[in-house]
Amino acid sequence: MSLAAASLEKAYREERPRVIATLIRVVGDFDLAEEVAQDAFADAAVQWPAEGVPDSPVAWLIRAGRNKAIDRVRRRARFSSKEAELTAVARADAEASDDPAEEPEVLEDDRLRLFFTCCHPALPLDAQVALTLRTVAGLTTEEVAAAFLVPVPTMAQRLVRARAKIRDARIPYRIPPEEVLADRVEAVLAVIYLTFTEGYAATSGDEVIRRELCAEAIRLARLLLVLMPDRPDTQGLLGLMLLSDSRRRARVDGAGDIVLLDEQDRTLWDQAQIAEGLALVPLALRARPPDPYGVQAAIAAVHARARTKEETDWAEVAGLYAVLARVAPSAVVDLNRAVAVAMAEGPQPGLELLDEVEATGRLSELHLLPAARADLLARLGRGAEARVAYERALSLVSHEAERRLLARKLAALGGAGG
Repeated sequence: MSLAAASLEKAYREERPRVIATLIRVVGDFDLAEEVAQDAFADAAVQWPAEGVPDSPVAWLIRAGRNKAIDRVRRRARFSSKEAELTAVARADAEASDDPAEEPEVLEDDRLRLFFTCCHPALPLDAQVALTLRTVAGLTTEEVAAAFLVPVPTMAQRLVRARAKIRDARIPYRIPPEEVLADRVEAVLAVIYLTFTEGYAATSGDEVIRRELCAEAIRLARLLLVLMPDRPDTQGLLGLMLLSDSRRRARVDGAGDIVLLDEQDRTLWDQAQIAEGLALVPLALRARPPDPYGVQAAIAAVHARARTKEETDWAEVAGLYAVLARVAPSAVVDLNRAVAVAMAEGPQPGLELLDEVEATGRLSELHLLPAARADLLARLGRGAEARVAYERALSLVSHEAERRLLARKLAALGGAGG
């Protein structure tokens, strides 16, 4: 791959949300900003190989997109007397004299403004989260749909309606004043968490970990902590992400295969991130009732403190999951609690809890449930049942690396005479 192609691919993967955020401020229109951003990347694909990669690819892309937006809104305005079109021309002309692309702090403000615009309380909470994942975090519509466990057309329509609501209601593009800032936090934290989750365990593509999404989620959490330094939920979420991300280098081997927690080389864990995350956990646990992010951070802290897999206090992990099930009940929490109980007390008690989860039908289309069930059945020596469960998990899994992991487990089961 040429230098120009590699630079363009990196810019598209890592900087596209930043480009769009600034262009939305310039033109005041989500759809137009995405259109001209796409055009700017298309121009870069032609010009960078011929003219060389610019010193600041982001600045180049923002300028190109802004110029295209100015041309487009001026053409529209010639044939329209609509106030929105005239306002867009005035806005774009005013921006043309500045070059915010050269000022990193302006770009950061743009992203934070966009964050809070997407998370405006005039939108339903699920629409806030979905729109921010799509626009700020740069997830595809397919990835956002997977995060919500809904069909892609349903998510596409939800995004269209959310953008139309922002446009028609003239929701301001700004960081809200301090007196209403706290009202936006629930959606903002949910978006950061889902962004990190998609990066930590990608639902599509060839990579197990999408480092740029993990880094973006951590960066956004840091920004929120500056805005609201004393919130336990923000402290808990940042701590959770730092502790989880600290294991990144050990989670995938050289062939791109998943390395399970018990098999990871713990010398590869990032000790600086662990120290920072551990310092945040006591602060996060001050909340009463316990904050869900703080409880999850405490679970991650148990793993981070264990120098070997034998030192992991699984009884404490199971107890923390019981707390989490009370404060933030979900089928996935129940699944994780069952696995922790199996590690602490043995596979049979864990399997009984998995049976309860399965009886609800809430995770019937998720591979994690039959995969966990297969693991416990194998530990109990019930090989034939474990095989059926592994095959069910394989029929549901979408990510290739996870498919390979399940296939290896199934093969090992057969090799053991299961």
